[in-house]
Amino acid sequence: MAWLRARKSRWCLPTWAALALAACLAVPAGLGRLGGTALELPGSSSARAAALVARGMPQLGTEQLVLAFNSPSLHSDEEPYRDAVAATARAVAATPGVGRVLTVPDVPQLDPHHTYLLFGARGDAAARQRLLPVWRTAADRAAGTASDGRVTVALTGATPLLAALRDADLRDLRYVEALTVPAALLLLVVGLGSVGSALVPVLAAGLGVLVSAASLIALTLLIPVDSMALTVATTVGFGLGLDYTLLLLLHYRRHREQGLAPCAAGDHAAATAGRAVLWCAAAVGVTSAALLTVPLGIVRTMGLAAGISTVVATAVATTALPAALPRLDRWLAWGRVRRERPRHGRWERWADRLMRRPWPYLLGAVAVLALAAMPAGQLRPGLRVDRTAIARTAAGAGFTRLERDGLADVTVFALPHPAGADPVDTTALVDALRADPRISTVGALDNGRDLTVVTVADRLPVDSPASRRLVRGMRSLAPRTLPPGQPVFTGGPAATLADFLGAVRALLWQVGALALAGSLLVMLVAFRSLLVPLKALVMNALSTAAAFGLLAWVTRHTADTVNLGVPLLALTIVFGLSLDYEIFLVHRITDHYRADGDCRRAVASGLGETARPITLAAATMAVVFAGLMATHRQDFRQAGFLVATAVLLDVTLIRLVVVPTLMRLLGHRNWWLPRPLHRLLPPLTTATGLPPQRPAPPVPTAATSSVHPQGDPA
Repeated sequence: MAWLRARKSRWCLPTWAALALAACLAVPAGLGRLGGTALELPGSSSARAAALVARGMPQLGTEQLVLAFNSPSLHSDEEPYRDAVAATARAVAATPGVGRVLTVPDVPQLDPHHTYLLFGARGDAAARQRLLPVWRTAADRAAGTASDGRVTVALTGATPLLAALRDADLRDLRYVEALTVPAALLLLVVGLGSVGSALVPVLAAGLGVLVSAASLIALTLLIPVDSMALTVATTVGFGLGLDYTLLLLLHYRRHREQGLAPCAAGDHAAATAGRAVLWCAAAVGVTSAALLTVPLGIVRTMGLAAGISTVVATAVATTALPAALPRLDRWLAWGRVRRERPRHGRWERWADRLMRRPWPYLLGAVAVLALAAMPAGQLRPGLRVDRTAIARTAAGAGFTRLERDGLADVTVFALPHPAGADPVDTTALVDALRADPRISTVGALDNGRDLTVVTVADRLPVDSPASRRLVRGMRSLAPRTLPPGQPVFTGGPAATLADFLGAVRALLWQVGALALAGSLLVMLVAFRSLLVPLKALVMNALSTAAAFGLLAWVTRHTADTVNLGVPLLALTIVFGLSLDYEIFLVHRITDHYRADGDCRRAVASGLGETARPITLAAATMAVVFAGLMATHRQDFRQAGFLVATAVLLDVTLIRLVVVPTLMRLLGHRNWWLPRPLHRLLPPLTTATGLPPQRPAPPVPTAATSSVHPQGDPA
């Protein structure tokens, strides 16, 4: 791996400088291309209903948006109010991408100051996002002019709400960066002892975030990318960038303290820590790739964002940093805040204590994790419209008025029939629906050719469990009340959410299994051991379950559900980040074990050498993700709490207690590998980042334990 050498990097820093410059130009110009979070599930009943309506009734468009009117001083039946509504309908109908404009029927609980128009929006999601400002401007200008400003109008629906969430995400992202970057820098100054050393990982991580964001924006030319993906790329990229560059920096400083010249220290850091970073990145990349197997656009873009940020952070740490550190050598001690202390004394004492009495520490840590994991079964995954994030937007205000007026959701039954045949007889279905007290109004229409549509407005919040139960009830009611054999497809916001939720719940196990299998394969190749990867997966699962349990305990008092994207992130990103620390620790333990064959000494030495970078990296990672808890988005706050908690539990209990004590108790069995796997896996060479494997000494027995006092009993 000669490319990981500081001396062979003439074009490395100029290349990264050019990439940074291009990213600085691309990111501000391309943020407007980011869309909202599309939840449509291809091939589902809701997606087929939307396609049938768009084809059979193009005047209703591919999406139905609502113009929500309001006036503090006028009633909806007064002439200035009616003039404003009529002028708005004409103005919106004259804009591109608009189909038919319809009046929404009054319902009994409708506020007299409110009225609503519905219009069909044509085009795909990207086209509707582009035309949204045009529609909004036309509506605002017409309503204000016709009523002298006494009537206001809010454009609401899926596309306006997603646009409002996108704008809120970008504002929150800037706020989180302004909050977490100084906090991480302060923590690194204290941990590394100087301002100069602390600035290196922060600047390197910032470079990775900038290039990752530009890469995502470039992807918008090919596929839709939402603002949530940008948030994932930013937080994951910044956290991994700090982790990886911190590991390289600490190795570089250690080699410099040993007397090596700057370039030689950069070469050695790249050759040792750089290879460990590559294995860590492989683990994170494999778990992120599990998201790409989910046939949902939002989940795939999250996986792409995590994968891109991992690749970029790894490239910065293994190419730009080894080239830059020799040039920055004299600045690393600038702004020293404390004198260097003995590097491993405290952690070596802790390691010796664990080696002497492993059982009490192991059982105590496992008991704490099991206790924290107990509430995990009470976790209620779901999907919610984040009303807090959009509360101050026009789309959010219109959405709130719709819910209060009993028009919270509109469900569409698409009933195709043979061309030229009579409209489908919907009398029984309409009568049964009107008898349901949860439903506000029902209407039926036919396109005169091949499609009958039934629209149902109900009073239930679109994202509530009661709304999903209503959708299930209507879907079971339709076959019983329609002519036998009549095809029926159910669409609308609540139906789309129900389909999406069911699909993600079914795929959670698939994503988890793929993440586990990929992680197992990476560690099998890295360590040529079966027990080390299995132990790592079990420990990661335990720490993740403990974090889920704490999240369930917290959300019992703050929210009804946990956004489904949070478990998906936990099964991939959190799992991959946990493997980072596992590889950091076990990599050094394995080095020492293969050097002298003494497991107890190897565990103590490996823990003593890696405890400091692991704890500092985990602390900065926790700070980065905890910053998400300062946003307005409920799902971001949940993700920030979950990841920060999982990282802290992992580093304090798993890496510094459970893993060392288990490896101490398992002894030489840690590196047991069945013969079939021994033949299948590639042999360890210097290119793997680990020393060549020497035959493990035999497991001591009772007859030999006195001869080998440091050996572990069988």
